[in-house]
Amino acid sequence: MWFKEDVCAVDKGCVKQAHQYQATLTKPRGSLGRLETLAEQFCGWQKTLRPALEHIHIAVLAGDHGVCQQNISAFPQAVTAQMIANFLEGGAAISVLSAGLGAAFSVINMGTVAPVPQPYLAHPRLHHTPIAPQTADFSLAPAMTQEQLDKSLAVGRETIQRLLASPDKPHLFIGGEMGIGNTTSASALYAAALSLAPEAVVGAGSGVDQDGIQRKQAIIAQALALHQGCLDQAYEQLRCLGGFEIAGLVGCYIAAAQGGLPVLVDGFICTAAALMAVRLNPGVSNWLLFSHQSAEFAHQTALAKMDAKPLLQLGMRLGEGSGAAVAVPLLQAAVNLHNQMATFDQARVDERG
Repeated sequence: MWFKEDVCAVDKGCVKQAHQYQATLTKPRGSLGRLETLAEQFCGWQKTLRPALEHIHIAVLAGDHGVCQQNISAFPQAVTAQMIANFLEGGAAISVLSAGLGAAFSVINMGTVAPVPQPYLAHPRLHHTPIAPQTADFSLAPAMTQEQLDKSLAVGRETIQRLLASPDKPHLFIGGEMGIGNTTSASALYAAALSLAPEAVVGAGSGVDQDGIQRKQAIIAQALALHQGCLDQAYEQLRCLGGFEIAGLVGCYIAAAQGGLPVLVDGFICTAAALMAVRLNPGVSNWLLFSHQSAEFAHQTALAKMDAKPLLQLGMRLGEGSGAAVAVPLLQAAVNLHNQMATFDQARVDERG
């Protein structure tokens, strides 16, 4: 299976040289903290002592969830297709952030209950690749068939392959997500993969009240009991509990690592996809950065379990890739400092002390 194939090797020699070079710059050793190690990581990823972070691609993957029939969301499913139109019109948060970064931006429609409005189907930024109108209700049946899961993973792979073959090959990939009900799906994946109780993984999501939270917990408990016989492997966890867009992100993350493209992971839902990707192919972890700690309380637990250190903590829980987009200038600052600061010799500054 393609997603088990080896990932690209990080150039550890470049990382070491970059670390040594950092010590020659006009600052006390280690004084820029993690900004230094971030720059070193980009050197290793790009196999150069002068990394670049100019071309960024943000792709939002969208899909609907059958578990919504259990009344687990504060919004109707029609919002998924409506938001696809909003992304393309430039009115969504991630659209605004992408434009501000000068990032390339695309939307991958993997299946919505409400049809995407006809005028948008020919939009140059939309890749219309529906698997089905929605997944199955995972509290009653597996969310996906094996064929649907394999197709969803392949959509992610094809997305990355398309980017790597483009003239403006990105230096960084950000995956975003949109799908009413996908916080419940991500919560179920955390519960299954990390052996956590439903009470430990369910938050407000898109804004449900306390009764809604308890309903989500009960639905996840029901799903875990229903699928308990096949939740010992990441592939089956994803098939039984995931969503088309979450599986698509898994495919993106694995293909990016295989193609030598670093990934900046967004919040709660994207981290669930990252967890699945790493469980399917452990080498993927070497190509992931985690942008922020979501306001969803289980996100902190998941990040700790993955030994992931998020760059920001801003109380965000929007999704879409928004937290990752906000963190990009931090990474660009790290790379620019590494590339543009003078050395002690160049600046004729005494480095003793």
